[in-house]
Amino acid sequence: MKEYPKIQTVFKRDEKTHKVIEGEYSLPEFEYLKNNLWVFTEKVDGTNIRVMWDGKKITFGGKTNNAQIPPFLIKKLEEKFMSQIDLFKNVFAPKENTVEGGEITVCLYGEGYGARIQKGGEKYIPDGVDFILFDIKIGEWWLERENIEDIGQKLGIEVVPIIGEGTLIDLVDYGKLGFISKWDTAKNQQEFMAEGVVARPKIDLWNRKGNRIITKIKYKDFWRDRGVD
Repeated sequence: MKEYPKIQTVFKRDEKTHKVIEGEYSLPEFEYLKNNLWVFTEKVDGTNIRVMWDGKKITFGGKTNNAQIPPFLIKKLEEKFMSQIDLFKNVFAPKENTVEGGEITVCLYGEGYGARIQKGGEKYIPDGVDFILFDIKIGEWWLERENIEDIGQKLGIEVVPIIGEGTLIDLVDYGKLGFISKWDTAKNQQEFMAEGVVARPKIDLWNRKGNRIITKIKYKDFWRDRGVD
């Protein structure tokens, strides 16, 4: 199953400071759509994980085909998914999800997060790791948010939280002001600033190359010079 497409930061970066250059959009599509309605989800500071289902077995992959997944995270993924073969068969029924050639190709895209994953991963889970879902692709079809939430519920998997809607100007405000992560007191942890926001148009769109239009902004993009890294 293909790797998850790279998500471009909404603005270009200064090559020396690496700070974003506000107003200089990294893609023309972003500037064209800046006043449209976008959906914002919290960006989790972890490592990209793919959970793949071919109709018979479940396999795992990292951000790229050569990426190494930490052994302790592999163990968690196996505990979480390997006992759900029958559930996967029911949720992704062949008659509904078979693509040309007769094969079922399903990929759950998510983030492995928690202690020992990225700097500060323990702020999410101080003594363990987990997987959170942010996208699903079946064959060549990307599922809509309501379908992702439905499948996540059926499989017992959390989905990245929606934090709001707005224009790309609103997205930049999230980056500048920051916001408290949804993993705060709900997870019995101390409050901390969210890493950032991922934004996609209210209606999924693709550019001329066939790439999804999706962008992001991080809190540190504006606060790098104040010790945020």
